[in-house]
Amino acid sequence: MKDDSGSDRSRWIRWLVIGVGLVVVVVIAVLLSRRAALAAPPQPLPFSHRRHDQSGIQCLYCHSDALRSDIAGIPSVQKCMGCHSSIATDRPAIVELTGYWERQEPILWQRVSPSADFVFFSHQPHLAAAVSCETCHGDVGSMDAARPATIMDMGWCLDCHLQQPAEKVGRLADCMACHK
Repeated sequence: MKDDSGSDRSRWIRWLVIGVGLVVVVVIAVLLSRRAALAAPPQPLPFSHRRHDQSGIQCLYCHSDALRSDIAGIPSVQKCMGCHSSIATDRPAIVELTGYWERQEPILWQRVSPSADFVFFSHQPHLAAAVSCETCHGDVGSMDAARPATIMDMGWCLDCHLQQPAEKVGRLADCMACHK
């Protein structure tokens, strides 16, 4: 009679090594994708939110569309040149900005906190409820290159919506609040 216990053990160890290897690969993939999701997207011009915040400029000065439309929007070249036609005009980034202005060309900024196409999001009710920009976007005022502070997925939004006063939770947890 042949003893297969050595063969069985070898097969078991092989499958254990393969399983552990797969788990390690999945964990690394998740960590790398999270890191990529939270990275600052490349922008056509260097822009420091830190410098503008230290100058006392509020978020809503540049992102004023948040007050009157569903998206905060990215400021136009005209908005930037409203200040930079006379401030820091000799800095290389401002010289490049001025080139956009002179060519009447928009700056193709990359969105930092995009949402999925099937999600309806408006800054207006959040601002009306006194939710600060930092609540969702993090301390952008301390960032030289803006980057997502968190992955804004459905679970993250629901966590906040479910922490609201009881009389609001039903409306805020309704699927139609965000998926129209």
